[in-house]
Amino acid sequence: MTTRAMPYHCPYCADEDLRPHGERHGDWECRSCLRAFRLSFIGQLNPATIPGRREA
Repeated sequence: MTTRAMPYHCPYCADEDLRPHGERHGDWECRSCLRAFRLSFIGQLNPATIPGRREA
């Protein structure tokens, strides 16, 4: 994974005109709907704790 992964679509309007916003990692702006938003990675899920999931 790169140090600055890029989202492909705005979570608000689904447009693709996104650019980094400011100096903080994970901050993006959409030039179409003029919104700024932050994306962050929380962690990985444990498959054993997902209800209804069957082991392969």
